[in-house]
Formats: sequence, structure tokens, C-alpha cells
Amino acid sequence: MRAARVLIGIVILAGLAALLWFATRPPPLIVQGEVSANRVDISPRVSGRVAKLNADVGDNVERGTVIAELESPQLTAALHMSEAALSVAEADLVRVNSTRPETIAARKAELAAASADVTLYQEESDRQAKLITTGASTQSRVDETTRNLEAAIRKRESAEADLQLAVAGASKEEKALAATQVEQSKASLNQQQTDVRELTIVAPISGQVTTRVAELGENFSAGAPIFSLIDIQNPWFTFNLREDLLKGLKIGDSFDVTVPALGDGKITVKVTTINAQGQYATWRATRATGDFDLRTFEVRANPAQPVQGLRPGMSVIASWPPAGH
Repeated sequence: MRAARVLIGIVILAGLAALLWFATRPPPLIVQGEVSANRVDISPRVSGRVAKLNADVGDNVERGTVIAELESPQLTAALHMSEAALSVAEADLVRVNSTRPETIAARKAELAAASADVTLYQEESDRQAKLITTGASTQSRVDETTRNLEAAIRKRESAEADLQLAVAGASKEEKALAATQVEQSKASLNQQQTDVRELTIVAPISGQVTTRVAELGENFSAGAPIFSLIDIQNPWFTFNLREDLLKGLKIGDSFDVTVPALGDGKITVKVTTINAQGQYATWRATRATGDFDLRTFEVRANPAQPVQGLRPGMSVIASWPPAGH
């Protein structure tokens, strides 16, 4: 009987001790994070006026989908000018690399005429040379025929050079310059074509439209945001934690969280990033405690499995430290 009372007393004392331990135990630390996702602000690379809008806030769009079209008369005119400049440069290249048959025929005729003159003056010179030996001609007449022969020979040489030039066409330098002008015109046309293509705005990622700034007929300059998209298919969780709360947490570790907007169900997440924030937190002031200031770290984690209904901006709750840490 006495032993039973002692046993009961021990059980009561153990119960009171356990109750006291639970009553004095500090409550678990609850950390709050946020659901985040990639966000893309879509801006035109060139200026233009909004001609068509194919998406609105809340729409889900696929990558490559045309979501807006701009128009720019200035870019269209510049494109036509570049096309015309290329045509002119190509025509000039053809001209430089070719010679008209009529030109060659004319140069041949000039050479033939010059050769005939040389033959004529050569015969006259020979005749005067014979006549002067008999006294039937004068030295001045001989000198004149000699000068005429020399002039005819020079004229024939000039005609031969003109014919060679007509057959050969332009110089290598002129041909190279004409070819370079064609390449320059092609590059300019390609730039104008690229600018005109930029008037068509496509979605760079698959996602949901969260913001639409553009209105029909509104002018937008290059770089001004028109739409904002979020990648709701690949969200992640982000927490800002003091460094003393990391307690050995490393990339690849898993823990459970809850998202109040989705109920009390546990969601297993996996740590992907641990980055130090750019500023110091003031959780502990050095002068107040004699300890070092503690930095804040950003911890990112991805859900291990897709979670239906998860959206950026939702709060996420986790007990800290996680189980196993």
C-alpha cells in the first residue's frame, strides 16, 4: 500500500515536471515569407504608336505569341529608302563591272582610223625622203611629214590604250568601292528591316499578364514598358532570415511550409539559394550586447511538387528551425 502511494506520488511529480517544462519552453519561432515568380516587363525596342492589342490583364499567353503591334510611318519610309539605296548600289556595281559593246566598237574604229593615218603618213614620209635626194623636195617638207608621222603614231598608241581600257572596264579600286557600297546598303536595309520587325511585340516567356499600360493609339518610346508578365508556372518561396537562424541550412535541404491562402496543408520545399542581403540588420546592436551585428540572408526554396493555385504575393509560413535542423 505504501509502495503504491509512493509510485503515485512519483507519477504526479513527473507529470508536474513535464507540465512545468512545457509551460516554460519558449514557443516555436514562426517565420513568414512570400511566394515570388519571375516577372518580365515588355518594352518595344523602337518607338511607335499602338495599332493593335491582343492581350489584357489576366490573360495567359504562350511564349512567342503576338501581344501587341505598333506602327511607325517613319520606320516604314526609312525601310523603303534603304531598299531603293540598295537597288542603286547594285545597279552601279553592274555598271562598273561591265562595258557596253557599242563603246568597244567605237574604240576599235578609232584605232583603225589612227592606224590608217600612220600608214598614210609613213608612205608620205618615205616619198619625201626619196624626193629630197633628187632635189625635188625641200627639207622643210621632209620635216613636216616626219612630224605628221610621229603625231599619227602617238594617236594610234592613244587609241590602243582607249580600246584596252574599254575592254578591261573599271579599275580594281572602282569595282571594290562599288562592291563595298552594295554591302553597306545591305547592312542598312537589314537594320531597317529589324527595326520594322520590332514593331510586332511578342511574349518572351509563357505567363500571365499582370499589367497593361498601353492603350490603342498611344505613342510609346523605345524602352517604355507596355506589358508585365509573371511566370506563374514556376513560383518559388523567399524568406529573409537572420544569420543566427540559418543553423547549418544549406542548398539542397528540404523543409515543410504552409500557405494560408491554400489551407493548412504542408508543402515540401527545397532550398535553392542562400544570399546575403546588402545591408546589416539591427537585431543585436554591438553597443547594447557587446556582440556583433547580424546580417540578413535571403533564402529561396522551390516547391518539390507543383502546387495548384500558388500565386506570387501569397504569404508562406514555416516553423523555425525546420525539423531535422
